[in-house]
Amino acid sequence: MTKTLTFAAMHFSIAFTVAYLITGSFVVGGILAIVEPAVNTVAFYFHEKIWTKYTESPAKRSFNNAWQATSESYALRAM
Repeated sequence: MTKTLTFAAMHFSIAFTVAYLITGSFVVGGILAIVEPAVNTVAFYFHEKIWTKYTESPAKRSFNNAWQATSESYALRAM
């Protein structure tokens, strides 16, 4: 989450500067700088979650599946 928040702060600064330089308006620059990075920050967060899920190595995925099956088996025996 820290990575996402620092990305948001950087993005806000860049978005405001670019919007202000293009429009010459603090109001328009401010509005664009709030809305656009907010949307991108949320998209970036979900992009990272999806990216991590699909780039996880097959070996790690296999280990995690085996670990989960073992845990479930142990939990069922405890009942």
